[in-house]
Amino acid sequence: MYELARGPLMWAATVIFLAGIIYRCAQLYVLTGKKERALFSAAPVKLKVHTPEERKMDLIVAVRNSLLGTHPIMAIVSTLFHSLIFVIPLFLLGHNLLIYESWGISLFSFPDGLCDTLTAVFVLIGFFFLLRRMIVPQVRIISTAYDYLILAITVAPFLTGFFAYHQWFDYKAVITIHMLVGELMLIAIPFTKIGHMVFFFFVRILIGSEHSFGRGSRAWPGRV
Repeated sequence: MYELARGPLMWAATVIFLAGIIYRCAQLYVLTGKKERALFSAAPVKLKVHTPEERKMDLIVAVRNSLLGTHPIMAIVSTLFHSLIFVIPLFLLGHNLLIYESWGISLFSFPDGLCDTLTAVFVLIGFFFLLRRMIVPQVRIISTAYDYLILAITVAPFLTGFFAYHQWFDYKAVITIHMLVGELMLIAIPFTKIGHMVFFFFVRILIGSEHSFGRGSRAWPGRV
């Protein structure tokens, strides 16, 4: 089972992940339309030049209306959680050794101690999100079994990796489970809520809205 998880299943999960990402991006592209250019009159338009004080006030208002302004703790915790879900797998020495053995590609790696600490932080944040879903009424009332399953799929690879690094329980069994749940998460990303961490950038850059990073080149139907 260990060899199966490390070889064919890992390749299958990677192919499904990449194909799923391409499919979902194409789906989002088809569901949106090209934005029409705004029509301006021939009369010259006087653009207001904002003073540094006005720009500062605009920034303050934007921050106050964001998650950082309304729930700063949740903003910090959520940002850390979503950052670590990328950082830990990409810069873990054990993962990069496997990549080097498979494809001959050498990547930068963090020290094992740092990755171990970051993994512990990630798992604790996942436990915090679990308690929040169970305790906070506004979150509990909209939570379903699906939400708890998605959280479990997200945290499981990091928890089992933490167990494997410290060689708790039977190492061969734990590392096999670690690879299996990691592959399950990889497959789930394009087709579940976990995918928002990938498609967030697609939507914020390509599609123009009040939450976009720019004006965007496409819009949802009815807003083209």
